[in-house]
Amino acid sequence: MTCDEAKILLHALLDNELDAGHAREIEAHIASCPACAAELAAQREMQRVLADTNLRYTAPDRLRARIEASLPQPQRQPSRRSVLRGFAMGSAVSALAASGVVAVVLRQDDQQRILSEVVSAHLRSLQAGHLTDVISTDQHTVKPWFNGKLDVAPPVIDLTAQGFTLVGGRLDYIDARAIGAVVYRRRQHVINLFVSQTSNIEYRAPKTETMQGFNCRRWGNRGLNFWAVSDLGADELTEFVDKFEAAMKVNVEG
Repeated sequence: MTCDEAKILLHALLDNELDAGHAREIEAHIASCPACAAELAAQREMQRVLADTNLRYTAPDRLRARIEASLPQPQRQPSRRSVLRGFAMGSAVSALAASGVVAVVLRQDDQQRILSEVVSAHLRSLQAGHLTDVISTDQHTVKPWFNGKLDVAPPVIDLTAQGFTLVGGRLDYIDARAIGAVVYRRRQHVINLFVSQTSNIEYRAPKTETMQGFNCRRWGNRGLNFWAVSDLGADELTEFVDKFEAAMKVNVEG
């Protein structure tokens, strides 16, 4: 493991996000590298200082008094009959609304969990020897390699002429199932395009999120989920997705 690779994974080590094998590998490197050991110590100290710092702000009593004074004054208490009537009329609506809110929260939590797994897979791929299972700049070599390994092979498109070089592909694991990862490069930046099958055939517009310093642009199209992850700027990652989508549309219509 090189120092550059180790520095990428230091935050993941501090947050206990590495599996046992990768944790041992980076710890062995740190044990023999004073520079990386010093960097890890500095990050641990910063983590400790932030944890011990009381960052909570307590509003003054006069602010509380002003807020309470601005609130509407209590109204006359409703009768028991009106309370029961309102409860009977609103209970069904309230139950439906509550279940809807819970469903939305669960979906958002699930999306964040998947995003976290995708970014962790991207981090793992940056370690030496983990980026590709098949190395080729030829889409007609990379795409057939996935056949038989997945239920649906991911689309593989050569975007070299558009400034994004195809490097190869590999199998990865997200949400406890195997998915395809198509690998591109933009200058020295790696782009992992993760692709999985979904029952939802509706188009979902691309959305960019940031996690652990990486940009991730996710979208859905033609029964597939896509996540493009890189340390590229959000604008260049958007450019990659736009060109990929445009080329895929041409391939389908052609």
